[in-house]
Amino acid sequence: MRPQRRISHTTRRTIAETFDRLDYRRLERVYCYEGGDEFWKSKREPCRRLGLRVAEALLTRLPAGGRSLYVGAGVAELPALLVEALELHRAVRPCNLRRSEVATLNRPCRRLPVRFHAMDARRVSGTFDHLWIVSVLNDPERFPHLSALSYGRAIPLTFNPGKFVKERKILQSLVDGCMSKLRLPGVVTTSVEEANWIADWCHRKRILYRVERRQFPTALVGDPICILRIGVRLRTRQRRPQG
Repeated sequence: MRPQRRISHTTRRTIAETFDRLDYRRLERVYCYEGGDEFWKSKREPCRRLGLRVAEALLTRLPAGGRSLYVGAGVAELPALLVEALELHRAVRPCNLRRSEVATLNRPCRRLPVRFHAMDARRVSGTFDHLWIVSVLNDPERFPHLSALSYGRAIPLTFNPGKFVKERKILQSLVDGCMSKLRLPGVVTTSVEEANWIADWCHRKRILYRVERRQFPTALVGDPICILRIGVRLRTRQRRPQG
């Protein structure tokens, strides 16, 4: 790993200004059923501050001039996206299926080298050396049965195994489609809970991987973020993340 780098003052200021220009009233309808105003008052600054921690970690883990694919990217991904684009001059491709959120995020990024795309990440052309997939594989709205089982909230009386199996097939197809775009060796940024799905893909493909020990707290979800090295030569045996 290269020596620790710091995010420049100019980039930090650009990130702060981008957060200031966001239309939080529009974002309330995307992120909240109710109480959106209070939600963003409490989450806005932690989202920026904690996002900078992960972004700074990526400075020493990603090469300049590469390509990154962001799956389900939103407000929380802005610091990492801007640091990659401005500090490392990398091409970033953030994808999000919510068209209203994409339009809201693109307005403050109009003059920046970051543009969100309202599309399925699996349809993006080309390959990437970094895949960001956080709070996608355990989304309780898209995978309610799988999420409930993962977090120990499943109720035996009402849990539907058939729906769980269906959701698992959809999720594995999503993982296969996104991971197939990763050039090896590559880097995957994901949550601790979702790392098991990435590890499962590596085992099925017989590809070595390493889960870094350091974890990063997040503002919008409770799961910490971790970084995986995929297709690397290991000094020790590969290991699954705990959870």
